[in-house]
Amino acid sequence: MANWEVERVHEIEMRSDTTTQPTDAMRRAMHDAVVGDEGYGDDPTIRRLEELAAEKVGKEASVFCVSGTLANLLAVMCHTIRGDEIICEDEAHIFWYESAGLALLPAVQPFLVTGDRLRVLDPDRVKAALKPISSGPSRRVLCLENTHNRGGGTVTPVETMRRLYDVAHAGGLKVHLDGARVFNAAHALEVPVTEITKNCDSMMFCLSKGLSAPMGSMLCGTKDFIDQARKFRKAVGGGLRQAGVVAAAGVVAIETMIDRLPEDHKTARILAEGLAEIPGIDIDLESVQTNIVAYDVSGTGMDAPTYVRKLASRGIKCTSHTQTRIRMVTHKDVTQDDARQALMIIREVVEESR
Repeated sequence: MANWEVERVHEIEMRSDTTTQPTDAMRRAMHDAVVGDEGYGDDPTIRRLEELAAEKVGKEASVFCVSGTLANLLAVMCHTIRGDEIICEDEAHIFWYESAGLALLPAVQPFLVTGDRLRVLDPDRVKAALKPISSGPSRRVLCLENTHNRGGGTVTPVETMRRLYDVAHAGGLKVHLDGARVFNAAHALEVPVTEITKNCDSMMFCLSKGLSAPMGSMLCGTKDFIDQARKFRKAVGGGLRQAGVVAAAGVVAIETMIDRLPEDHKTARILAEGLAEIPGIDIDLESVQTNIVAYDVSGTGMDAPTYVRKLASRGIKCTSHTQTRIRMVTHKDVTQDDARQALMIIREVVEESR
């Protein structure tokens, strides 16, 4: 039996922070939740969650959605008409990972603008993209992402966000913020989350990532916007009944899990700095700003899928973004000791391959 098999006491799950387990407080809250029929608007726990979420990000109202993908989809449906375009960064989650929902339901197409190497959009490039060709579709929405998933959890600075909001609004566009990990961004930028969200027309954030709830995302905006989003949510099959059972965990997530997110950032930094010392691994430490660690393994002699399989066989779960790039995500269920253990195993795997 190899040494790593003796020392490893559990799997180290770093495919995503969506794999987080609910806390004991969440499980108790779910067990004790007072519920009603959300379709009639009489589930008190859902109402409490929606009021709390809206207040947290400085918006008038919010609606509970089963996923961030649904929340983003509803926002686009509310802000556009069929045949429109939305402007987004060319590595945006809404373009890459949401099953072509833009084409399927709102029937809009993305107009892609390339960000910098950290996937931050340049307001001047967005401004140049505002006016379509004379026979082209109308561009009605700018979709921003903070933190940026495919960028490696990178953040867009508040001043850049403000300029992007100003450019879009001056051009007559609405701005939707995909804020799946917006509280990570706020901690990294050391600002209240409302400094990031106050000027967007709509935004969503996930309960089920670093906040560790078992499911759900919140779509937030004006009361009129949320009323329309509720109708679209029903139309696409997203209506709920006694959903206070899961909403109770979301309440606990917002109340107790936001302030601990910097711990995940510290764990990610330990992991990133250790990876930088392993020959054959190429990592841009400047891009490791929150809880996502993305790096290239082409110098190890392995492609990314092979690397992922070898780590999985030794109890470390991660994902590949491309044939050469790996993503690891830290969260409450990955300790600093886990990160160090993962580094030891990664070093062994790379040495064996070389």
